[in-house]
Amino acid sequence: MNEEELRETLRTEMASTTPPPPLSTEAALGAARRAHFRRRALWASLGSAAVVLAVTGFAAVGRPNDPVYQPAGGGFPAAGSSTDTKEPWPTGPDGRPQEDRTARAGSQHDRAIGLLNAVVSAVPAGYTAPEDPAGQPADQRMLRTQQAQFEEKVNGVDRWSYLTSVAVAQGIGTGRVIVEVHDAGNQLPAEPCALARTFWGMRGECQVETVGAAQVGVVVRPGSDDRLDQWSAYRHPDGVVVYVAQGAKLDETRPSLRKLPFSVRQLAALAVDERFHLR
Repeated sequence: MNEEELRETLRTEMASTTPPPPLSTEAALGAARRAHFRRRALWASLGSAAVVLAVTGFAAVGRPNDPVYQPAGGGFPAAGSSTDTKEPWPTGPDGRPQEDRTARAGSQHDRAIGLLNAVVSAVPAGYTAPEDPAGQPADQRMLRTQQAQFEEKVNGVDRWSYLTSVAVAQGIGTGRVIVEVHDAGNQLPAEPCALARTFWGMRGECQVETVGAAQVGVVVRPGSDDRLDQWSAYRHPDGVVVYVAQGAKLDETRPSLRKLPFSVRQLAALAVDERFHLR
């Protein structure tokens, strides 16, 4: 099974189940490989199957000491379900239907790369965004990853989501920043905190931050699910939804950050940032 199949299975599994309590890293990784990983992992790398989001449940980008992330916004049909076979996947730039939900070329793929670059540009002073070694195979990348995924067709229009994860380092510590964007036309909630609590199926203590005229939901403290430390959510007037998350831990092999890169106010402002407003 290749990295794309692993990611696809993860997303479909996670979308259809209620996230259980986080598992230990070893148990999560084991479960992930046996059952196509399910929830306690964070996708430490969108292109990394090695960093696989293990655990039962859903939600990406993952998740923190694993290496993969997956959105938890809209539901994904189970692999092999009738939804998958009723119509072909979106057509790629070669004129043929995609092999699965992930776009590996074309405009959506390019948008995901653009989002990755935008996240790197947002890393604050005092922190760095390390890169994977040159020539690193896609299934082994952990430091910078991105993915464009087909969600569903609504009234004849393809709806996509875009997910990217960037490792953020300071001193000997390494954490991560994740941004996930959903096209307009999605079925996600409008109320700020209700929207924030849909991210990867996670819950937590949420507060509403005002950024200009915008109301942003920010989970400042997670519940029992510790895959990420804080995340913000904002629905633009045109319906595009943006989630921005940060975690002090990248994986079990590296020390964690002593301080998160962004304050709560900054995290809220990033959710409104036009650099992440994909249209």
